[in-house]
Amino acid sequence: MSDITKAIKEAREKSKKRNFMQSVDLIVTLKNIDLKKPENTFVEEIELPNGRGKKAKVGIIGNELSLKSKNDADFTINEAKLKELKKDNKKVKKIVNSCDFFIAEPALMMQIGKTLGRVLGPRGKMPKPVPPQANSKQIIEKLNKTIRVKLKETPVIQCIVGNEKLSDEQIEENIKLILNQVTKKLSKGEQNIKTVQVKLTMGAPIKIR
Repeated sequence: MSDITKAIKEAREKSKKRNFMQSVDLIVTLKNIDLKKPENTFVEEIELPNGRGKKAKVGIIGNELSLKSKNDADFTINEAKLKELKKDNKKVKKIVNSCDFFIAEPALMMQIGKTLGRVLGPRGKMPKPVPPQANSKQIIEKLNKTIRVKLKETPVIQCIVGNEKLSDEQIEENIKLILNQVTKKLSKGEQNIKTVQVKLTMGAPIKIR
């Protein structure tokens, strides 16, 4: 049994049963890294082999794209709505915080930058440009298996790696992929990793290494 599987099992055992489906989180604490240097910070999107355990919330910005994808997205904004939002910063923040990812028609990207960029940018949520004729359903399905991994102000990375319904093996596979991707982004690779822990939403962190 691997160290990852042992930690997942212990995290499950030490977490009390809740009346909701708990997420499983990965916590990576870093060392010897200067986050004042922009080259040491990053926002990385990783598609997990076994999914997140729950669907992501996807917002769509566009005219044709919104109409075509309204049944698949969690939130849609057409061009007229986008213009309205320019005057309502509070509403912009609420929309941006409620969605994990955004996709948008390329023709509106400049307008999105002016209207929503001040909120989307710092959160690493600028939309992916998608032509109206693209298969938005497939794109949304892919985003439903994707997580965003951020390293910004503090030397800690925390992200969802699944939930209780996934098997230990599935969660381990997700964790291995994330660690591999994160290690590649770090200036000194493995040497920058201090500790790796796993936890359930309401449980205590369990050390993997």
